[in-house]
Amino acid sequence: MDVAEFELWSKRIAEWSAEYRETLRDRSVRPNVAPGETLAQIPASPPDDGTGFSEIFAEFARLIPDAMTHWQHPRFFAYFPANAALPSVLAEQIVSTIAAQCMLWQTSPAATELETRMIDWLRQAMGLPDGWRGVIQDSASSATLSAVLTMRERALDFKGIHTGLSGHAAPRIYASAQAHSSVDKAIWVAGIGQDNLVKIPTRSDFGMDPEALRAAIAEDRRKGLQPAGIILCVGGTGIGACDPVAAILDIAREEDLYTHVDAAWAGSAMICPEFRPYWDGVEHADSIVFNPHKWLGAQFDCSVQFLKDPTDQLKTLTLRPDYLETPGFEDVVNYSEWTIPLGRRFRALKLWFLIRYYGLDGLRQRIRNHIAWAKDAERLIGETEGLEITTPCSFSLFSFACSDGDDATAALLERINTDGRTYLTQTRHQGRSVIRFQVGQFDCTRQDVLDGIAAVRALHAG
Repeated sequence: MDVAEFELWSKRIAEWSAEYRETLRDRSVRPNVAPGETLAQIPASPPDDGTGFSEIFAEFARLIPDAMTHWQHPRFFAYFPANAALPSVLAEQIVSTIAAQCMLWQTSPAATELETRMIDWLRQAMGLPDGWRGVIQDSASSATLSAVLTMRERALDFKGIHTGLSGHAAPRIYASAQAHSSVDKAIWVAGIGQDNLVKIPTRSDFGMDPEALRAAIAEDRRKGLQPAGIILCVGGTGIGACDPVAAILDIAREEDLYTHVDAAWAGSAMICPEFRPYWDGVEHADSIVFNPHKWLGAQFDCSVQFLKDPTDQLKTLTLRPDYLETPGFEDVVNYSEWTIPLGRRFRALKLWFLIRYYGLDGLRQRIRNHIAWAKDAERLIGETEGLEITTPCSFSLFSFACSDGDDATAALLERINTDGRTYLTQTRHQGRSVIRFQVGQFDCTRQDVLDGIAAVRALHAG
């Protein structure tokens, strides 16, 4: 493909993209397709000869869009959003064109320094103290794994990266029973083992019980085990649970344990000062992760890990062979040394475009709207005969169920998602199946929320 053809198709794809976004409300949120249906329409073997791009694009338009779940649909109320505000989409087009590999300062000077500035903009926006630094990870899973590896090495006096875990007391990691599954996976990948992840019981508000945590740490020390770190939850995936941050971090300081706060979804709300009481005391944590690619509007992938002091994580993850040296600039920041992958995308550009285009006040207003509209939706579901609220709004997430039991709840969810007017997902809470309703899609309106609730109530009634 030459540059002239690239320009032609770039314009055509931009036109298609604009039409796609403009007509999303006319589409079913989740496609009505069977497993294997798309696969059966794609040749089983690759072609030997090339194909004109017009034919390729026509085949894409025929096969792919109508078989996709539309995450940018304004009535997508499932999971958490993976938002892609249009300024961030434009930034990603530029990033794809430049196609830089941003592993080192010398391979991407502007990208590295823009990342440094965007981290500090977000630090200020979220009210974190001066001196905190950070890095853009691909996902919260990677940030949590980085923190768990740091907990492990700190507990082992940084010997594990050389000798392995054999011969050392097993590191113990403590987390709420509401913690995300990425915490479990980080424990597996770090070689610590599921048996050494201690899930602490929760209080009546479903946040971690500080006294149960204190008792678990004391019991492990009595057994000769090695407490290594605590992972806190602010806005858990299941029902939006929040741990009592200040009380847990007090215990962590008493016990000299490294701490990581998982605020992957709800962290975005902390750009609004009125929501910061949810994580009072967070300045005493060692590591925090939140995902701008969820609620803030940055296109996936874009996860920010803040670090009060990056020294321990750098001691854990830095590996600098001769071919990655930057002669004459030894003190520059190379963000690949802060993370597990060596290769890095230019993720800071979309944050720059996003924050400059909307400003913090524009982004704050969206979050405030979503929380207010979720409370409207919670009230309407609670007023519906045969439906009951199972967990109240936490930020913009609540759950509900059918009064007739799990089978009725599962059947209602299937009708909702087959219908296509909205899309919801399920979890289990206190032994029962419940349906999650989370407002956070970047371009949704109050009417979209009301239309989604109307669909739920109609399908429940009929």
